[in-house]
Amino acid sequence: MKKKQVLILNQERISYKLRRMAYEIWELNSDEQEIIMIGIENGGKILADNLSAILKEISPLKIETIALNINKKNPINHALEIDVNLNGKTVVLCDDVINSGKTIIYSLHALLSYDLKKIMVAVLVDRKHKSFPISSDIVGHTVATTIQDHIEVETKGKKITGVYLE
Repeated sequence: MKKKQVLILNQERISYKLRRMAYEIWELNSDEQEIIMIGIENGGKILADNLSAILKEISPLKIETIALNINKKNPINHALEIDVNLNGKTVVLCDDVINSGKTIIYSLHALLSYDLKKIMVAVLVDRKHKSFPISSDIVGHTVATTIQDHIEVETKGKKITGVYLE
């Protein structure tokens, strides 16, 4: 039996949340010249691309967007492959949903091989029942769920079109 999907964010609300998140990033980094947005594949990269586009509209920041591939099932045996030198840079790590915190913490671990100036975590949906001690700096939407619930972020191309609770 297929689980029932409940729409928790439609495209209009997502657009509003993304703009608010971009303004938060800009406010927290108004003293910076450049920000590196790193999106965890797949949904986090789409989030990073969307936030980057808005930041380019509203701020004078130079924005570079990078994808981070991490094996979410086995993140410990992962080598970070980034062509950009992140030393001395301000980084915003993006993911679509923070669930247990495992993906974010292993991604942060990989990024800490650089001497970063500052790192922030931005997520579209924060589920609030983490197994790892991670908190998001920029959150689009917070939802209290059970462990059995699943959050599905629907995308079409580079657009986030809906967020569903299953």
